[in-house]
Amino acid sequence: MSVTTPNRSSSAKIPRRPRTPPNRRDPYDGILLVDKPAGWTSHDVVAKLRNHFQLRKVGHGGTLDPAATGLLVLLLGRGTKLSERVMGTDKVYAGTLRLGQRTDTQDGDGTVVCEHPYDGVTRDQVEAEFAKRRGDQMQTPPMVSAVKKDGVPLYKLARKGKEVTREPRLIHIYRFDCTGFEPPDVTFTLKCTKGTYVRTLCDDIGEALGCGAHLAQLRRTATGNLHVDQAHTLDALCRESVDALGAHVIPVFAFAP
Repeated sequence: MSVTTPNRSSSAKIPRRPRTPPNRRDPYDGILLVDKPAGWTSHDVVAKLRNHFQLRKVGHGGTLDPAATGLLVLLLGRGTKLSERVMGTDKVYAGTLRLGQRTDTQDGDGTVVCEHPYDGVTRDQVEAEFAKRRGDQMQTPPMVSAVKKDGVPLYKLARKGKEVTREPRLIHIYRFDCTGFEPPDVTFTLKCTKGTYVRTLCDDIGEALGCGAHLAQLRRTATGNLHVDQAHTLDALCRESVDALGAHVIPVFAFAP
């Protein structure tokens, strides 16, 4: 899957705002919901908004792969203290599984490593595989991931052609529903616990069906009680003034995971 490389060049810098005294509530302390565009890493979005608005402290509450779109929760100022609470919430996704091709990254950004006919695969078979994965299960993180081995992210080892043993992790799938079947593409919705690799689910399903598969598209629609419908596009935010930005921030005290 090809994505357009984003233009990350910033416009003229907005003057740094005065520091808020510690005993006063800062309108920029809290959560900002962004609808991440494809082609941007989560770090790119953080850096863009930090530099554009001259914010002192910005983080995020759970990364999205560059090709993925949807809800990215940014933590501003004292809102960074909410990181564990945000990252620990359940996630909801809408995605597309593509039958017939397996890739080395389990998604559309990778190189196709094998292809098989998929014309014999039925919707009933796909739905049966989805059903098998609901509930508790152990999942092994993919090599192309940010999980660390001896302090080194796995994706850095993968770039060197290395593969290491990874410890399986317990995940839970609450909902995994087929919403469309137009081979080779199968659309779905998924609700799962933190740390679930959706592309690994797609790769496993392709292997079970005997035709191979990969994650072709992914959009995060919810993180806990926060929904992408509440989010702002990156372009729209970058057209705002610093004063207007404060109106979009969910205050720390109002956050309910």
